[in-house]
Amino acid sequence: MFSQVPLRISKATTTFQKCLKCSINQVRYASSSGSGLYQYDLVVIGSGPGGYVAAIKAAQLGLKTACVEKNATYGGTCLNVGCIPSKAMLHNSHLYHLAKHGELQKRGVELQGVNLNLPVFMKQKEDAVKGLTNGVAYLFKNNKVTGYRGFGSISGENQVTVKKDDGSTETLNAKNILIAVGSEVTPFPGIEIDEETIVSSTGALSLKQVPKKMVLIGAGVIGLELGSVWSRLGAEVICVEFLSHIGGLGIDMEISKQFQKVLTKQGLKFKMDTKVTGAEKTDSGLKVHVEGAKGGDTKETLDCDTVLVCIGRRPYTKDLGLDSVGITVDKRGRIEVDKFFKTASKNIYAIGDCIKGPMLAHKAEDEGIICVESIISGHEPHIDYNCVPSVIYTFPEVAWIGKSEEQLKEEGIKYKVGRFPMAANSRAKTINEPEGFVKVLADEKTDRLLGAHIINSVAGELINEASLALEYGASCEDIARVCHAHPTWSESFKEANLQAYAGKAINFS
Repeated sequence: MFSQVPLRISKATTTFQKCLKCSINQVRYASSSGSGLYQYDLVVIGSGPGGYVAAIKAAQLGLKTACVEKNATYGGTCLNVGCIPSKAMLHNSHLYHLAKHGELQKRGVELQGVNLNLPVFMKQKEDAVKGLTNGVAYLFKNNKVTGYRGFGSISGENQVTVKKDDGSTETLNAKNILIAVGSEVTPFPGIEIDEETIVSSTGALSLKQVPKKMVLIGAGVIGLELGSVWSRLGAEVICVEFLSHIGGLGIDMEISKQFQKVLTKQGLKFKMDTKVTGAEKTDSGLKVHVEGAKGGDTKETLDCDTVLVCIGRRPYTKDLGLDSVGITVDKRGRIEVDKFFKTASKNIYAIGDCIKGPMLAHKAEDEGIICVESIISGHEPHIDYNCVPSVIYTFPEVAWIGKSEEQLKEEGIKYKVGRFPMAANSRAKTINEPEGFVKVLADEKTDRLLGAHIINSVAGELINEASLALEYGASCEDIARVCHAHPTWSESFKEANLQAYAGKAINFS
């Protein structure tokens, strides 16, 4: 029998939808007939994924909306110097690597004289960025969102001042203000980034030539992605990581170990449990000084021509005028909000990287939509951060959602495990991409899915099946009994769930 798990969509959800429609109609009437006290119903500061999505949603729901962006193009870090350009470079560097190192020849595609044209390589990335940032401007126009270019700061409980490039300022009066300013690169104490030889993730997207030797400080998500790009293009990459595992916080340790083995086989080198104590420029290049994370006599100097600093990101909350309206930040610079995303100041909200939670574009997007809906309806918003997936877009990809084994053990939750190797998956075998596996974790008694952890070629796509299952409270039996097309990657997820609930998969024993 299928397990009986109550669905989220219920009478309460239907009631909320009706109330939201009613609220929207009231807002549209108020906006059209308005009292003239406010220039806008909502002003959004920042046009990254959280900001631009919130602005569009607000406009679609009838609010007169403006969005302020300090940079020349919309889209924030994600579209301009983050998710989008890095994914273009990851994909194209993978294609180059396949051609350069004989993988295509193994498939019967014979090539001669494979060379890298770095300017053309970079142009494709830039074209992708331009197309998407222009797309945001187009969406603003179609949805009647007014865009302002300049640095936006809060100058009153209902005021945003926009400082423009020419030095002039403009004040916007708003009934509600939404802070969606995102994050910036965390600096490394004692190491000055020049974005030429000592670079952040931003500079690593625009290097003028392939480094001969790169030292990567930090083996988290961003570092491993960019390190993979330049390694594929010919650089010798050494990753220095303070922790004893790669992939950052939240990754399942079994996945992390397999991931490190795969990347090592691809050519990346790792120095784990190691901290960087400094870096210096010399006539012969750069020298990076390292030692054991716990100190001691294990000191070493690494020579290179490029240093990539990827130790994380921090909220971009400086110079926003927060103090003037009594808005506080925590020790990490994050704006404190309540369950409605409200700050300490009435009618001022905050979402995305500048508040608590994972610094992920899709998390910010969902918060933006939910926040705007709650502003209109007054209903308490709902977002389950346990159902927010994480992805590392290397090759193979790594993705996870929900609880890891380590978290379940720490919380004292009894669980069972289902695994399925890609070497037993028909689609993976037919295209010669058999590395990795799918791992699911379920409650020992109820069979409810608690977490999913994937390493394979399409983990970033496959994790969304787990996202849907986790959000709806599915059991492993529910998932295993859903008919999946054959041959597909998704069958590996089905089989992992089959093993979790029945004890055995069909195509692997």
